[in-house]
Amino acid sequence: MPSPLCHALLRNLDLFRPLSDTQLDAALKDAVPCRLEAGEAAYRQGAEGAHFFVLLHGCLKVTQITSEGDQVVVRYVNPGDMFGLACAMRQSCYPASVLAVQESVCLAWPAEAWESFMASHPQLGAIALQTMGQRLQDAHIRIQELSTDEVEQRVARAILRLVQQSGQPTHDGIGISFPITRQDVAEMTGTTLHTVSRLLSDWKQRGIVSSGRKRIVLRSPAALTRLSENAQPAMDCASCLSCRSGSPATDADAAMKIKGVARTAADRAAAGHTAGDRTAAELAAH
Repeated sequence: MPSPLCHALLRNLDLFRPLSDTQLDAALKDAVPCRLEAGEAAYRQGAEGAHFFVLLHGCLKVTQITSEGDQVVVRYVNPGDMFGLACAMRQSCYPASVLAVQESVCLAWPAEAWESFMASHPQLGAIALQTMGQRLQDAHIRIQELSTDEVEQRVARAILRLVQQSGQPTHDGIGISFPITRQDVAEMTGTTLHTVSRLLSDWKQRGIVSSGRKRIVLRSPAALTRLSENAQPAMDCASCLSCRSGSPATDADAAMKIKGVARTAADRAAAGHTAGDRTAAELAAH
């Protein structure tokens, strides 16, 4: 049975907030807490899908080795996310590896408890189905982007997604809340480390982002959104406020996005080259 600390963490997650104390205790009956150090694996690709999980604290990275031997970053797991849902997809093995980006805490349930878990806790079951549906949609979007978008668009969209999911306000913009390398971004977007480094250096000169060791901060959401839509900024973007911020309407939209990300970050603080031979259904099980 998880500790009182786990109960406190669970109460701050949207996934478990609707449950009464009795329902929460019942949901946790078969759960086992596990702590992962940075770089440690929750499970490896190809291992038996013996458990499904919920992340309580920290951040995890889902990676997959393609048939050509390349590693790709499929997505990141944030607190409150379910992962390791191979049992829900009737898969006997995990289709990807999950690694801790930073020290993390999760709960694990035995895979054989999945059916009874879904039946006994329909609220959690509905959220799990929504999660898999969203991952299917995200997988289709990723595949489409790799097929049709320019590299700059893909990298811009990847950073925007990460900021929207895990943004934290900083003194100079909105930072991705976990350590992320340029190689990680390259593996998310099907490109090379050299290309990502070149793009981030160019965007840094234009005042769109700032970056350092395992750190990316978005300074101009409007400008990066324009790049994600293949609308090219002016050449003197670093000194051109209208290019960095977009039109007044875009400025307002960007401000709304910043406020929304900041609110999400504040709530969290208060609460304590996709390969062609991989199907979207596989991605949903991660």
